[in-house]
Amino acid sequence: MFFLKTLPSLDMVRGYTGDAGAAETVLDALGMLRRASLLLRDIEQYFARHGLSQQKFLIMVVIDREPDRNSLRLSEIANRLDVSKPVLHRTIKAMTAADLLMSKPDPKDGRSDLIQLTPQAKDLLTQIMPGYFEILLGADRPVQDTG
Repeated sequence: MFFLKTLPSLDMVRGYTGDAGAAETVLDALGMLRRASLLLRDIEQYFARHGLSQQKFLIMVVIDREPDRNSLRLSEIANRLDVSKPVLHRTIKAMTAADLLMSKPDPKDGRSDLIQLTPQAKDLLTQIMPGYFEILLGADRPVQDTG
C-alpha cells in the first residue's frame, strides 16, 4: 500500500530529476499510486463487511467467470491468481469450511479435485457485485492531499 498522504511538490521532485517534464511524470505516477492505495483500502473494507478478503473474492470470481464450466482444479485457480499453492490451499480449505466452496473428485484425474462455488457463494457474489462495481466506478474521483 502507498501511505503517503501529501505528495511532494513539483519543485522538490524537479530538484532530483533536473527536468520539469520528468518531475510532472513522477508526480502523476505518485498520484496514481495514492489513488490505487485508497481504492484497495475501500475494496478491502467493503469485502471485510461481507466476511470476505480480496483473495477469497478473487477465488470466487475466477471460478464464476468460466463460461462453459462450473468448477476448476486447484492448479487452474493458482494459474489465474498471483498466490502460492500452499496459501491458496489454506484459503480454499477455509472457504470450504465456510460453505462457500465445495469439491468433488475430478473424473478425468483421480489425483485432483474440482472446486466449485456453493449456492451460498453464488448468492454472496450476486449480493456484493453491485457494491464492488460502485466502488470501482468511483475510482476516478480526484484525491485530495490530506496533509
